Amino acid sequence: MRPAFVAVVALLLALAIACGGGGGNGGDDGGGTLPTATITLVDAAGKRAELTVELARTAAERSRGLMFREELAEERGMLFVHQGETKGGFWMKDTKIALSIAFIAGDGTILETQDMEPLSKALHRPVRTYRWALEVNQGWFERHGLGSGDRVEIPADVTAE
Repeated sequence: MRPAFVAVVALLLALAIACGGGGGNGGDDGGGTLPTATITLVDAAGKRAELTVELARTAAERSRGLMFREELAEERGMLFVHQGETKGGFWMKDTKIALSIAFIAGDGTILETQDMEPLSKALHRPVRTYRWALEVNQGWFERHGLGSGDRVEIPADVTAE
């Protein structure tokens, strides 16, 4: 019976190592685990900017967002996908990256953008209801000449769960 016990312990240890135990936040920084899509933002003059976004489609994914991340690549972001119009707000309590957010109407029009400071409890919400919210590194919208009234092309298969 003792050899069987040793084999079980060895198997459990191997599984623990393979699963990557440890790490300050449970070994899960939330990065790279969500599906991605490519969206295109278009300004009033027709200039286009592509962005690869992680899709936060469930309530749990939207709640976690980009919390605990140390960085976000320049041409990456997170798209918060809702089933319908919403007026929910965003805060940065556990988010370490300075971000900008665009609130996007159901027809793809950017309603407004706001800058959000790391680790802040300030609530960010738009004046009007929105369908999608897009978080990127702070200043990304300005660097690409994008803002209210510009458009976001989101693939039709990007839906909330």
